[in-house]
Amino acid sequence: MPMRPVHFLFLVLINLVFALAIITVKFGFEEIPPILFTTLRFLLLAVILIPFLDVHRGQMRSILVIALGAGGLQFALFYGGIYVTGNVSAVVIASELGVPFSTLLGMVFLQEDVGWRRWAGMLLAFAGVMYITFDPNAFTYLTGMLFGVMAAASGSVASVFMRLVKNIKPFEMQAWIVMISWPPLLLLSLTVEQDIPTILANVTWVGWGAVLFAALVSNLFAHAGMFFLLQRYEVSFIAPLTLMAPIFTIILSVAFLGDVFTFRMFIGAVVTTLGVLIITLRRPAEAVRVEEVTH
Repeated sequence: MPMRPVHFLFLVLINLVFALAIITVKFGFEEIPPILFTTLRFLLLAVILIPFLDVHRGQMRSILVIALGAGGLQFALFYGGIYVTGNVSAVVIASELGVPFSTLLGMVFLQEDVGWRRWAGMLLAFAGVMYITFDPNAFTYLTGMLFGVMAAASGSVASVFMRLVKNIKPFEMQAWIVMISWPPLLLLSLTVEQDIPTILANVTWVGWGAVLFAALVSNLFAHAGMFFLLQRYEVSFIAPLTLMAPIFTIILSVAFLGDVFTFRMFIGAVVTTLGVLIITLRRPAEAVRVEEVTH
């Protein structure tokens, strides 16, 4: 069925929120280091989502892997990449490799069929990222890109286990992700980030606003809105449109953060996004659905 104009505008808003969340995180990092920021975000969500916790016997081991892979580890790596580099765009482009990584893991561990079109899409996605790394300016943000790739790999491992669990609602999964993730994140923050009490005592409304936006607006509003749309339209129609999020992120990071976006980065981003689009259009509906409601 064709999408109603109001629902299309809602989807655009959701993608814009995902992009804005990354931009606000960058401002938050001016006052709060990345692991502590992630901890605070997840701790706030854990308090809100406690009512949704429900034990699923026989599936808790998979839920644990999902929580670590798609939660604490993925976010810590992604935010760490943004923190160590001055270029958000490079990290966002690198993190798009999560889709080809998931496809490869699905082929190896779930015996999913990968046709020539998805192979072509994977090659394009990897080629786009590799093309960027040969940019003479890439050495200034290569570490951030590496963190982005590792974050994509972490989320991809979780996606394999997401396809194995059954009858778990989106907010239930989010509740387990944040509840399992924040304790080890807090321990890691206390270990590697210095003088946490002093940092918290000096956080202004800008830092707390970034945490609130990331947790409440991005996680709760945007993810719930995506689930609302996925209940009404085919995944094959919705999923490609979510590629607006990284495009919005790049535009906003250049406009508001002063990111350097070279012509080589533009070509690499186009090639990577095209590859991801091809894979998304050719992936099984259930594989895309489970990732769209939990990423």
